[in-house]
Amino acid sequence: MAKTRQRDNETDQRLVLLVGLVALFAAAVALGSVPALLAHPPATTRDLAIVFTLIALTATGLVVRSPVRVRSATHYTAWTDAAIVISVAVAPLGWAVPCVGIGALGGALLMRLQPIKIVFAVSKSVVVAGGAGLTLTATGWKWPAGGELLEMIGPLGATYIATALIDEALAIPVIALAAHTKVIQRFAANWDLRLASVAIHYGVVVATLAILQVDNILLLAVPPLVLSLHLAYSARVRSREERQAWQRLAQTTDALNDVNLDAVVATAVTRAAELFSVDDVEVELHTTPRLIRGNTDGITYDGPAADAPAMTGSVILTSLEGHDGTADVGVLRLRFRGPVTLSEREQYTLRTFTSALCTAVRNASAYEELTRVAEEHAHAAAHDTLTGLANRRQLMDRGAELLGNRRVDGVTALLLIDLNHFKEVNDTLGHAAGDQVLIEVAERLRREARPDDLVARLGGDEFAVLITGLPAPAIAAHRAEGLLAALHVPLSVDGMRISVEASGGIAVAPGSGGMAELLRRADVAMYQAKRNGQKIATYARARDTADVGRLALGGDLPRALTQHEFTVNFQPIVDLGTGEVIAAEALARWRHPDRGNLDPLRFLETVERSGLLPAFADAVLDQSLVAAGTWRDAGFDLPVAVNVSPRSLLDPRFPSAVVARLRAHDLPSDRLYLELTETLTISQLEVVDQVLSQLRDAGIKLALDDFGTGYSSLSVLSRIPVHELKIDRGFVTAMDTSAEAAAVIRSTVDLGRSLDLVVVAEGVESEPQRKALWELGCTAGQGHLFARPMPSARLLAALHRGSGGRPGALAPAIHDEGSVIRLSPNRRTNGRGRTDRLPHLPA
Repeated sequence: MAKTRQRDNETDQRLVLLVGLVALFAAAVALGSVPALLAHPPATTRDLAIVFTLIALTATGLVVRSPVRVRSATHYTAWTDAAIVISVAVAPLGWAVPCVGIGALGGALLMRLQPIKIVFAVSKSVVVAGGAGLTLTATGWKWPAGGELLEMIGPLGATYIATALIDEALAIPVIALAAHTKVIQRFAANWDLRLASVAIHYGVVVATLAILQVDNILLLAVPPLVLSLHLAYSARVRSREERQAWQRLAQTTDALNDVNLDAVVATAVTRAAELFSVDDVEVELHTTPRLIRGNTDGITYDGPAADAPAMTGSVILTSLEGHDGTADVGVLRLRFRGPVTLSEREQYTLRTFTSALCTAVRNASAYEELTRVAEEHAHAAAHDTLTGLANRRQLMDRGAELLGNRRVDGVTALLLIDLNHFKEVNDTLGHAAGDQVLIEVAERLRREARPDDLVARLGGDEFAVLITGLPAPAIAAHRAEGLLAALHVPLSVDGMRISVEASGGIAVAPGSGGMAELLRRADVAMYQAKRNGQKIATYARARDTADVGRLALGGDLPRALTQHEFTVNFQPIVDLGTGEVIAAEALARWRHPDRGNLDPLRFLETVERSGLLPAFADAVLDQSLVAAGTWRDAGFDLPVAVNVSPRSLLDPRFPSAVVARLRAHDLPSDRLYLELTETLTISQLEVVDQVLSQLRDAGIKLALDDFGTGYSSLSVLSRIPVHELKIDRGFVTAMDTSAEAAAVIRSTVDLGRSLDLVVVAEGVESEPQRKALWELGCTAGQGHLFARPMPSARLLAALHRGSGGRPGALAPAIHDEGSVIRLSPNRRTNGRGRTDRLPHLPA
């Protein structure tokens, strides 16, 4: 504030100096005109009429003006230039200069200007009159009574140009200094309107002098003519100013569209200072005791409101609230050095600006909260709470990243560690002592591991170490022995010395199967070590009976495809409010003749490694589309959602194959949803971008499954063209007891609403869960509360049967028919008053 006050004081001093210089020039001009006035004074009544008319004309030209407010000061553009040229053209210079000075003084007094403004107005008018008279005299001007109009155009044009230039040269530096802007910017501002003003004023001068050739007494009609032209010109200026004001408002509100709260507030302060031409702008937020103050030069204060330096002057205060008067997030203050009254247009602009700022602050605050919750959840989702080590999820993600990156140097291996007889520690010393043991084991493993290795706790007394950069597979066992050796040194718990024994299994990254296969092999090796009483064992394929079983499944795949052993069940997705079915998710099953029904977790990896994935995908997609067609023919036009294998998205031919299937079954492309897993889209995003874009361009909807469980949900949404988010069933299950789970659901719903995405909750098992999700704004859900997965025909029968006499519904509506309910902003109604069926994806 001190800097601002100092700057204002310096400005005042410069203004006084500049006005003083203009006054000195005016005094010199006035003194120079005295001899001419004394030599030829007005002698007749006609002369006196001309003198009084010129004085009135100058006063009228000054009073009839267009206001321009700059901060707390108002500046005006007047018709004095036209009055001055007419004066020096119809009267001797000795008459014209005093008439102009007296007229300017009278007009300034009528307007009750400040003393410094009166001095400047009179001085400027006198200097301009002197310059205009000298210019006109230099052209050889003589009053051409009875002369031709063309004879006046040249001398008057030169005189008027000189008059306009002198007037601009005197006025614009003063305005620029008062407004703290550069002189060149003031010269460039509204140059087209000023040029039009020059042309109009010049036309008035020529027309006036042409009329006066008939009789000088007609000069009395000029002031009313000037007034009429001024009103027309002022209307045009106001129209231009309003158009520019709306353009600046639109640009300002666009600039507020930022997810960073600091950027939003800084933009609001600097843009508002320019938009409303104020000395200072303050934004005070209610969410935190924070006040941001600044002007067109930038931010001058940002901190607690209680610590902000005091300010003087007039204030226009407006609450930051939405159009509906809700969500008051703070206040906006426009500060002026002097009293100011905003025009009606400025008041409307202020209301629009504050509403846009309120929305921007709310959106940025919501984004910050969502980011914070996402970061907290990402950390919690990737780390073990007790030991601080990586958890199973982070281990799997890190391993998938390493195994999927061909540029990683060296060999990757996994050591799985299980503590022997750990249950005895818990039973004898208690769980608190057991926790101390686990924490010490974690710390020893962390110290012994190399910086590039990842140490994780998988649960209970099971740990894992992802070893990277091995020069050869044989080194893996040696590195594992060193890690296990660190655990055999006795540790102290509650004053007791305890020896920790552990068994470990080591496996080198397989050529296929990814991280899941590596973990399985390490687990096989660890149990081999336990069974054989060894400290460590290395995975050997010959002793892996589970792997033999997978090989057997792989051998059965060709027969399963030809014999149509792969079937599809469907789980309905329901509108949580009405209970109506709005889509169905396709779930593949393998009816194995010897092993019974197998879910995808048991055979999908085998299918992906077999090379038969395209045929398997076609079989599932065909059955799904046939079901959708059957439902449509029966009067239930439901979209069907099909899960997509990561390997399918690596095939550039996949989009065209899907489109071909849709055409074969005569189904619109928007009746199909392809569901993506978040881990897939993160780990292989660069590869699948093109395929996903082609699918979306074809009109096929995309859904992001298990949203919130990945570590980069926001970055995924910024790149993947999805239409729907699916909340993982784990959050739905825990929402009643976990504040964090409820926060994730709420944030996901808010994010989906802001991005115009449908949000579907998985695993809805009870009516309280359904109602809680509905109240949070979640539109749809699926789970055993509504129906378990079932064949297509059984689902169709359930749709016909309906609930409560309503075909197509599987649950009663949450609210009674006809009752007043509050709908989420994300919900829309069709022309029949019913909530539109929204697209959604499988879970």
